[in-house]
Amino acid sequence: MKVPYLPKDAPFSDDQKSWLAGFYAGLHTQMAQGQQTAPSSDKAALTANVLFGTQTGNSEGVAEDLAAVMKANGVNAKVSSLDDIEAEDLTKMDYVLLVTSTYGEGEMPDNAELFWDALKASTMPRLEHMHFAVLALGDTAYDDFCEAGKQFDLRFEQLGAKRLVPRVDCDVDFEEDAEGWSTAVIEELSKFKPEGSDEPVASADEVAKPGKSKWTRKNPFLSPVTTNRLLSGEGSAKEIRHYEFDLSEDGPSYVAGDAFNIIPTNDPELVAAWLGYMGVPGDTDLPGKDLPLSDLLLNQLEISTPNNDFIKAVAERTDDDHLKHIVGHGDKEAMEAYLWSKDALDVVMLHPKAQFSVAELVDLFKPLQHRAYSISSSSKMHPDSVHLTIASVRYNSHGRSHGGVASCFLADRVGSDAARVFVSPNKSFRVPENNDAPMIMVGPGTGIAPFRAFLQERQAIGAQGINWLFFGDQHESCDFIYKDELMDMQNAGVLHRLDLAFSRDQKEKIYVQTRMRENAKDLYAALEEGGHFYVCGDATRMAKDVDQALLDIVAEQGGLGEDSAIDYVNALKKDKRYVRDVY
Repeated sequence: MKVPYLPKDAPFSDDQKSWLAGFYAGLHTQMAQGQQTAPSSDKAALTANVLFGTQTGNSEGVAEDLAAVMKANGVNAKVSSLDDIEAEDLTKMDYVLLVTSTYGEGEMPDNAELFWDALKASTMPRLEHMHFAVLALGDTAYDDFCEAGKQFDLRFEQLGAKRLVPRVDCDVDFEEDAEGWSTAVIEELSKFKPEGSDEPVASADEVAKPGKSKWTRKNPFLSPVTTNRLLSGEGSAKEIRHYEFDLSEDGPSYVAGDAFNIIPTNDPELVAAWLGYMGVPGDTDLPGKDLPLSDLLLNQLEISTPNNDFIKAVAERTDDDHLKHIVGHGDKEAMEAYLWSKDALDVVMLHPKAQFSVAELVDLFKPLQHRAYSISSSSKMHPDSVHLTIASVRYNSHGRSHGGVASCFLADRVGSDAARVFVSPNKSFRVPENNDAPMIMVGPGTGIAPFRAFLQERQAIGAQGINWLFFGDQHESCDFIYKDELMDMQNAGVLHRLDLAFSRDQKEKIYVQTRMRENAKDLYAALEEGGHFYVCGDATRMAKDVDQALLDIVAEQGGLGEDSAIDYVNALKKDKRYVRDVY
């Protein structure tokens, strides 16, 4: 395009001004188009989608670590939660790396449920173009070990997708297996990279993921326990305690909604009982073990809860036809009934014909694991401490006293000493980003823990949305934990509604889902106003009953059929307005 010569100070005519305006407008358009079509720094890089299904945040952390390593190795990675992906989006993805945990008894984690429903549908398109790999996180203490990952892996294969590498199933100690899987995936992906795409697509600073805590399960923080206070009153069937942990000396940071992990030690009395059963002294050394037997039993091995391999080994060496039948037929309900009120020591003592050497027993024990608890404080109000709300597990059976590994470690043994701790982020379990959105919380018993934190958080940030809590337990007189705090929050205008359900204070049992149904109109109105709905507590019964109550309320108040009510609730889940912290 030829540009006319114009003297420096020459006055512009109207025609010239018009022409110049058009010229520069056209030039600007060309430049913008050039910017849009210019190759980006990672255009040459192969792109893979890293998807995660998670209940407590572990899978998300693994997915983010994988993406960082991929970017450092010249592969562009896009990390997404499964509830942010439509199944048909897969038809546009050439490389999919899926990391998922398994929730409960072989169930999909909450954020993977809707995606799985669409993926397994008969209408799901074929995926012959896709290459995929699955990393499954699980716990061998459960029968359906890594079941969610196995189901995803099989379904991708059924739809014609091609495996990059075989699925890897990880136990609770997943780090090493996850790292090996990630290395194998990146090696396979490198075979598909275009020429000239070996340069990193992320800087060293980006790959380092600044802000990730240095305190982990393998490198825990030593946190002094500054408060151990009984919350439940006289006459309660439960022993619920409030704990506070000091984080002031370079401790981990946390956000309301995260989990706080305790690495316990076993009860010395249980260790002594095992040594007595084995008939050997505590200083016994075992081949291939770095520590004497007593130290192994105290600090490193899960000697209380009988795992599946342990039960199967006992069944193989006993003449108990009932136990053999249960194990042989894989009857979960019968196994749960059999193990009720029994620990591992009870099991072997009840079957004296099942004889094991000391080395065989030690090899049957799983590694002692941390216990995760919902944090019951906000770091905005308590920046130097973490609060927990925990029920101590205690019972007597088979002539012995039994106690929860971590709950009784905290209640009885840690004292004012430092506990080994670390934080697990749970980014999906957060207060609403919109400070004006209603927040509805259902948390009976110790399920109140994260909602105490949420209320503190909303108070600290000055959120204006209503805060509505459904709480309950057995008896108001002795089980109304944090009563004074909740009353103070009501008086301060922080807790706008509090609906209580104490099941055994009247002839007819009343539960939190009962109170939900009684307040159906207001609850549905709060959802229609953009409300967020949260549940914390028992997954086996309470959470399922609350879920059904919510469906019924939506159907009734919205005038919807069953399918439409399910769609409504699923939309809440998709929008992350219905989230759960259940166990």
